[in-house]
Amino acid sequence: MSSADAEHREDEEAPLAGDDEDTGAQVAPIVRLEEVAVTTGEEDEDAILDLKAKLYRFDKDGNQWKERGAGTVKLLKHKRTGKVRLVMRQSKTLKICANHLVLPKMTVQEHAGNEKSSVWHATDFADGELKEELFCIRFASIENNRLFMEKFQEVAESLSTEEENEDATEAAGLLENLSVEERKTKEKAEEEAPAAAKSGTVKEDAPAEEKVEEKAEEKVPAAAEEEKKDT
Repeated sequence: MSSADAEHREDEEAPLAGDDEDTGAQVAPIVRLEEVAVTTGEEDEDAILDLKAKLYRFDKDGNQWKERGAGTVKLLKHKRTGKVRLVMRQSKTLKICANHLVLPKMTVQEHAGNEKSSVWHATDFADGELKEELFCIRFASIENNRLFMEKFQEVAESLSTEEENEDATEAAGLLENLSVEERKTKEKAEEEAPAAAKSGTVKEDAPAEEKVEEKAEEKVPAAAEEEKKDT
């Protein structure tokens, strides 16, 4: 290789003068994005269950199960009201797959032939309107499915007990009000009885006074006639 070719090759391989040079210039972003607070609607709730799962809903028209999404299912208890709802979101998009209250007397049971799955009925609001749905949820393990069923059933039974206690308290309150009303009615009747007795006595005496006056009037004409005869 000639010296001329070697020099030419060195020139090609050598880095440009300004490649690694720091000019100190600052490039401002074309669009400035402001930080936005994201709310999930779960700020006033405490999670009592949080598990990964895949959710299905039964399509009555097609008579088959259809996947709603894979993500996280939660049981959330409201800090003030104590109400519990089931919420499930897809893992990537966070789109809501299920959103309904856990109500008294709701039941969840193991899906036939699959110990990792459970089924239950609910009035769901995930699509923005109330719809009766039959859900099936599948977990990665039998333990997670059992934990889900236990928590779900525990919440439903506790709500049933609270509802029964409220009904009992309400019934007791009604009975107490009835007892108070009966007692007031009885006291009022006892107060009115002496007054009625007094008014009855006066009415009985009144005719006697009238009879006395009538007799007196009868005597006056008779005396007047006797005076005339004597005259």
